[in-house]
Amino acid sequence: MTHGAGRRRPDVETVELVGGVERRAILLVDHDPAWAAGYAAHASRIRRALAGTALRVEHIGSTAVPGLAAKPIVDVLVTVEDITAEEDHVEPLVRAGYELRVREPGHRLVRTPERDVNVHVLEDDDPSADDYLLLRDRLRADAADRQLYEDTKRALAQRDWADVNAYSDAKGDVIEAIKDRARRAGSDA
Repeated sequence: MTHGAGRRRPDVETVELVGGVERRAILLVDHDPAWAAGYAAHASRIRRALAGTALRVEHIGSTAVPGLAAKPIVDVLVTVEDITAEEDHVEPLVRAGYELRVREPGHRLVRTPERDVNVHVLEDDDPSADDYLLLRDRLRADAADRQLYEDTKRALAQRDWADVNAYSDAKGDVIEAIKDRARRAGSDA
């Protein structure tokens, strides 16, 4: 399937933050090995809820990288065939106890009521899905990039942010540089 082909309906065209902008402190903590077990429990819960609709379920983000400080929020990537078919993925996840937080073009995000797990839903052929995995794998494998990323996050966490999205956006240049190095390293292999 090419990105967006075969959708049941047109995708949303705007960003909807269910519940509006949230101001939250950015708290980084040292890596906790329990994050992997938390991911595994949620991956199982997600697979049961989606009953074959999920094409991939992956632990992404900083909590997926041993040795990397992170916000204590486990990020999960779920890929599906059709992002617009929310009845196939968002509705079952809501029934499984997650809450819809973001609806935007090509991306849905549900999270736990405790706000300690974010589930990112993308179409399987969305390049963003592969980018999440590229970044995760590079940070797992490269100590220098892992340290650069942690130093960047710690410096940014000291600033006052209107919301978590602004903090995430501020990391963009460093993330792109790390992904570029990962792509170059992959093409050299």
